[in-house]
Amino acid sequence: MSNGSTATSGLKTVVLFDIDGTILWSDGAGRRAVHTVLEEVFGSSGPANHRFDGKTDKQIVRELMNLAGHSDDHIDERMERVMDRYLEQLREELRHPDHPPQRFGGVVELLDALEARDDVVLGLLTGNLEAGAHEKLRVVGIDPTRFKINAYGSDAEHRPDLPPVARERARALLGADLPGERFVVIGDTPNDMTCGRGIGARAIGVATGRYTTAELAAHGAWAVFENLHDTAAVVRAIVG
Repeated sequence: MSNGSTATSGLKTVVLFDIDGTILWSDGAGRRAVHTVLEEVFGSSGPANHRFDGKTDKQIVRELMNLAGHSDDHIDERMERVMDRYLEQLREELRHPDHPPQRFGGVVELLDALEARDDVVLGLLTGNLEAGAHEKLRVVGIDPTRFKINAYGSDAEHRPDLPPVARERARALLGADLPGERFVVIGDTPNDMTCGRGIGARAIGVATGRYTTAELAAHGAWAVFENLHDTAAVVRAIVG
């Protein structure tokens, strides 16, 4: 692990967790749901090996269907229908007996430790639609209401647009305009490491997805961890 330090004090820190690859592993539930629904709606599911990590649900659909030859206008006309059906299919996939989602070790302990502090507010920053995010959390035994300041893939199609959403919601909830360094994004992809730069957020990388600590550090992570098992070390990286 490596990290810097922050001297700002007396303000709350908003910790924004990614979900897939960071909190849990859904064993391909989202991918299976997307491909099933795209076949229904468009007659094609796009390239089977297209990367989903670090992207929003709507972005994934658009990229897959662009690659399958569909125009943005054609995709936009069907996007709402696709998202509605996707959520239905996702609920089924998350409960498939052959593909049980798994919560990563150390996650609950970290959430408990952060939630116990009066200088931290838990939140989510995820490419999942809000309803899909909540389904995934519940299926691995995490109550979505623990997270108070959230930005979802249903708020914007591109991940860099989500941190400003979270910042505005923090302002509304806390009654204060927090400086960017008081937002910490925890995630497992390069997009998680870079998406908050526009608001000056810090990023903490965890190599529980498809990327190594070195790859996450190369994209500007404030700190990197192999996993979230060392609660005390992760908390130190978050609060300085």
